[in-house]
Amino acid sequence: MTQDKWLAERLAYLRGLKAPSDQQRLLLMLADKPDRTADDGRKLAALVRAEKAAERAQKARADAARIINAEKAAERKARDHELYESAGLMILAGLVDTKTGKPTRDRGELLGALVSLAEAQVDDEKRAAWKRKGDALMAERARR
Repeated sequence: MTQDKWLAERLAYLRGLKAPSDQQRLLLMLADKPDRTADDGRKLAALVRAEKAAERAQKARADAARIINAEKAAERKARDHELYESAGLMILAGLVDTKTGKPTRDRGELLGALVSLAEAQVDDEKRAAWKRKGDALMAERARR
């Protein structure tokens, strides 16, 4: 983009601002001044360089925000996936209806059972038996 075209577009943008900065107001004033002196030309050139730098900085901030938002979205998606997987386990165990998504038991009863499981002091042998049974159910489901 040529310098004149960029400046014309930027001036139009600045004129549309409700509250331009002092620097931007001076840029507009000097750009609109019909009989610029050499000193005015130097000031205008410096303000144009500063405005270009501000525009690049604004674009860089927007790019950084997009990256951060993409990272947050990826983390949220991974978390949601894990939650859906956990719900799938409840369905496999027959504790949640596949079609309605509602628990097949009373919610309080189900929660109490899960809390009891979380608090239970279980030996490694019992955990291994649970794992074998669960792995077998998941493998059977995968075969279907």
